[in-house]
Amino acid sequence: FYTDWAWTSFTVFSISQTLMLVVGATYYLTFTGVPGTATYYALIMTVYTWIAKGAWFALGYPYDFIVTPVWLPSAMLLDLAYWATKKNKHSLIFFGGVLVGMSLPLFNMVNLITVAGPLETAFKYPRPTLPPYMTPIEPQVGKFYNSPVALGAGAGAVLSCTFAALGCKLNTWTYRWMAAWSKW
Repeated sequence: FYTDWAWTSFTVFSISQTLMLVVGATYYLTFTGVPGTATYYALIMTVYTWIAKGAWFALGYPYDFIVTPVWLPSAMLLDLAYWATKKNKHSLIFFGGVLVGMSLPLFNMVNLITVAGPLETAFKYPRPTLPPYMTPIEPQVGKFYNSPVALGAGAGAVLSCTFAALGCKLNTWTYRWMAAWSKW
């Protein structure tokens, strides 16, 4: 079954995906001030991950070896929080951060259930492949018991409000930098 190293990489995956989505989406959302920007950002990043997954697959790696994060539903909730609170940044941080914190780790955990163990795959690869109807399916019972995956999901959920605040602060810094370098 999975090694400690593989599980730890899943923890990092959950936290890093939360960081990338929340900081990036909040930054662009508050920069443009247009609800829908977070979803647009998530769509672009999702397509990038599909392309990356396709590249790995083209190199001959198993399709279930590469994880593609599910960002769109969480980004839609971020947009909804910004729109519903009439573009209030503090509400975006609290409500948007909580909504993403509750939804994204859930999607990441569901996503990680279907992933092959990276270390296990690395040691067994290359190997003769069986046709799909002969490939055994391992039971997933107890997969998240006392696991870093759940830890990563929980940490991502707790940190998402902080990440949203960071996205807003980066936006402020950008405006100040633009003003400092402006000729007008």
